Amino acid sequence: MSQGNPGKRYDPLTAFCFSLEIKGLIEEKEAFFKSISGLKSESEVVPYREGGANTYAHQLVGPAKWPNIVLKRGFIASPFKLISWRQEWMSDDPGVKLTRRQGKIIQYDSQMNQVCAWRFLDGWPCKWEGPDYDASKTELAVETIEIAHSGLFFFPGLTSELE
Repeated sequence: MSQGNPGKRYDPLTAFCFSLEIKGLIEEKEAFFKSISGLKSESEVVPYREGGANTYAHQLVGPAKWPNIVLKRGFIASPFKLISWRQEWMSDDPGVKLTRRQGKIIQYDSQMNQVCAWRFLDGWPCKWEGPDYDASKTELAVETIEIAHSGLFFFPGLTSELE
């Protein structure tokens, strides 16, 4: 017996239709990137040896881990929202409030309809890298931002605004 809608095709999504939204900083469909990596989760495996059992160790579930999200895009002249956010985190001014932000990476289909999203919690820019300049090449200038966070969660279908 078939699952889902009979006769409906489920084609793989394209890997080039995605954007980033960060609450209070970047709105939906405002920031498109060349690449995004780090959409993964992992649970630490904690081996536990039971007394008298010498042939195996129990594999217990440890804490969840998420790598940093790494985003790359063509460096733009304005607005400098990502580098400005990073510079806030490097400020020596005690009056500057360091703000962790929620965000989401949105996957679109080929008609730019939202298909699903990955939400991250308590994100902060732990690294920004400017473009490598080389006058002998005709490549785009690319900036990289790396966001550390406290969790990444997948949401199928349409998602509402960040809460």
